[in-house]
Amino acid sequence: MASLIEIRDLLALRGSMDASQLSQQLATPLPLMNAMLARLEAMGKAQRRTEDASQCLSGGCKSCPEGKACLREVWTLSQQV
Repeated sequence: MASLIEIRDLLALRGSMDASQLSQQLATPLPLMNAMLARLEAMGKAQRRTEDASQCLSGGCKSCPEGKACLREVWTLSQQV
C-alpha cells in the first residue's frame, strides 16, 4: 500500500498522472488512492486539473450527452512558494 509521501514523490517524478495510473503504479486500490489524493489536496500538496477536451481525436465528446466523454482528471503537485 502506498503512502502520501510515495504519491507525492511519484507526482514530482512524472509531473501529472490520473488516479488510475497512480493506483496501478503504486499497487493501491483506486478508492483508497482517490481518498489519499483528496487528502493531499486538502493539505495543499496536490491539485486536480481537468484536461481540455478540445484535443479529442475521436469526436466522441461532441456526441456525448454530457460532453464529458474525453475529459480526464489529472493530479499535479501544487505550486507553493
